[in-house]
Amino acid sequence: MSRTRPRSPFRTAALAGTAVLAAAALTACSGGSGPAKADEKGTKPDTRISVNLTGKQAKAGEPVKVTLAEGRLQQVTVTDSKGATLDGTVSGDGLTWTSARKAAPGTGYTVEARTTDGGTAKADFATAAPEKVNKLTLAPGKNSTVGIAHPLSIVFDHPVKNKAEVEKHLKVTTSNNTVGSWGWMQDWSGKDRVDWRPREYWKPGTKVTLRAELNGVDSGEAGGWFVRDYTTDVTIGKNQVVKADLDNHRLKLLRDGQEVKDIPMSGGTPGGDKASWRGKTVLMSKEGTINMRSETVGLGDAYDKMVDYSMRLTWSGMYAHAAPWNARYMGSANKSSGCIGMDTPDARWVYDQVQVGDPFEVEGADAKGTQALNNGYGEWNLSWADWQAKSALR
Repeated sequence: MSRTRPRSPFRTAALAGTAVLAAAALTACSGGSGPAKADEKGTKPDTRISVNLTGKQAKAGEPVKVTLAEGRLQQVTVTDSKGATLDGTVSGDGLTWTSARKAAPGTGYTVEARTTDGGTAKADFATAAPEKVNKLTLAPGKNSTVGIAHPLSIVFDHPVKNKAEVEKHLKVTTSNNTVGSWGWMQDWSGKDRVDWRPREYWKPGTKVTLRAELNGVDSGEAGGWFVRDYTTDVTIGKNQVVKADLDNHRLKLLRDGQEVKDIPMSGGTPGGDKASWRGKTVLMSKEGTINMRSETVGLGDAYDKMVDYSMRLTWSGMYAHAAPWNARYMGSANKSSGCIGMDTPDARWVYDQVQVGDPFEVEGADAKGTQALNNGYGEWNLSWADWQAKSALR
């Protein structure tokens, strides 16, 4: 008695610009819809599935779509060359599966599909390599603990023309449902930058996670593709605010709303480029002892000093630091070259107490203006409505 030879389980056929998968449908053990009825000899017709991306130079930036000719899809798994998988959903009629994420450039993928009657199929494709790759720098860094004013900040290596599309893939989650918004700007360095700022200062103890799910996103003309995701976790530390009064020449540290210490200080000399910036700024870094040279901030050869307990407040060179050479003016006059100076013991105390991300609220008429948005973290000088307006999704 002769026996029909079974078809190959992974036979591939050509179909109008898509990869067509043919798999022998296995006999179902229970009732349920299948792609076709069994023939008289006990075998089933081939299950036919097409994939929208094919070959070795498929277009990146498109979702992966798997379509079944008839019957119902039970499960589809799309795995990239690094072992990561793309999540997706099956349509209501069971005929299609579409990935939630887009295919990334320069990546190989394997598609495995299973139908409700046990039929299986498998195919491979690869996307074309990107001509340019865009990368980014995140602040704060991973597993950081920062003060209540520190935004989540992303600076991109290349221009981002598709700002709305990029912003859609930036996911912020917090332990207490903090309300916030993204805002775009040009960084002090000239690069594109986007920050996430809460409506109010963070609550101490908040746990924050930023997931930049950018793998497979095109940043637009001259920007290139993103080829990986980024994640950072941040904890918000103590509730501390530093208040610097340029008119009364005093600096105060408040913790949980209570004054901890009141210190005499001297701000920038008013009436010119040596004046200090006013506004709500954020402590960017604690840099210890550094060499400060006036030519780096456009003040000629006015000074060249090694300065202790240096705390950076702006990219333009405004610091809080020890200034023993200015001791006679502490508490009485603003005579610095733009920074907030203190006696060495006071500066050491402040340096030891503050956290990166603490707000420094600088007030007074003896200033040359309000700190610019991109000159460090200047977003707290905007109203909530004005900040929200800088989102690409509003």
